Amino acid sequence: MSNMLPKLFFVHFCETSFIAEIDNQTVGFLIGFLSQTHPEEAYIHFVGIHPDFRRQGLGSVLYETFFQAVRRFNCVRVRCVTSPVNKSSVTYHLRMGFEAETSETQVAGVPYYSDYDGVGQHRVLFVKYLP
Repeated sequence: MSNMLPKLFFVHFCETSFIAEIDNQTVGFLIGFLSQTHPEEAYIHFVGIHPDFRRQGLGSVLYETFFQAVRRFNCVRVRCVTSPVNKSSVTYHLRMGFEAETSETQVAGVPYYSDYDGVGQHRVLFVKYLP
């Protein structure tokens, strides 16, 4: 899992990127950053949980840690994207309090943006408003 995490994320986004370790083994991570364009927003770029540690609340801890961190920078919104075919990710983000942004294109009731990241790269755009 550690080869998926270029050092630049922890050099340039150290305030908003987190690693979860158990017995010196990386078991999860969340890479996020503050928006330079929209100072009131933060963005979750990349999240991963080792398969042996899923469904134990680790993802929720990483997300909540990120939410707390970006509140200190006066962020009121968090954004992220996922693929509409990644049903577990869509379900997870909805359960975490994210809302899927409305779009004219939908699959199974989930709005998504066609070709958002290039031809055939459809994405669900999520936003979560922080209290």
